[in-house]
Amino acid sequence: MSTTVSAEPQIPRSDVEIKLARHTVARAIYPGPIFIAVFWLTRGWDGAWSAALGVVVVVLNVLLAGAILSISARISLAAYHAAALIGFFLRLGLLTLTMLLIAEFAPVDRLAFGITAVVTYLILIGAEMVAMAKGKERELEWT
Repeated sequence: MSTTVSAEPQIPRSDVEIKLARHTVARAIYPGPIFIAVFWLTRGWDGAWSAALGVVVVVLNVLLAGAILSISARISLAAYHAAALIGFFLRLGLLTLTMLLIAEFAPVDRLAFGITAVVTYLILIGAEMVAMAKGKERELEWT
């Protein structure tokens, strides 16, 4: 019976990327209802429904990003780097394709849907960046 000894100590890994994505998604509670209300008042039910759909598409994209980065981090550092660099462009393309397909085949208000998705994405990324810079996400330390 032989035992294999690893040269590197095994450190339990917490999925920081998933936690970061969940924190980012939790912040959608602020811009989401505002966009829905604004587009409901200005464009009616179609505007509200389209704004809600825009928020959902962005939330799913952020969660997908966290899952991809978390899985690739378990594989290797090179896979993590590739997922971060290439995955960003692929997810941005997927987000665009999803929005185009929804706008083409679903009865949505394209203006409300597009504005909500783009601005919500930027707000969520900006809010998470500010939170990280201010040190509010202490449990996300990698060390």
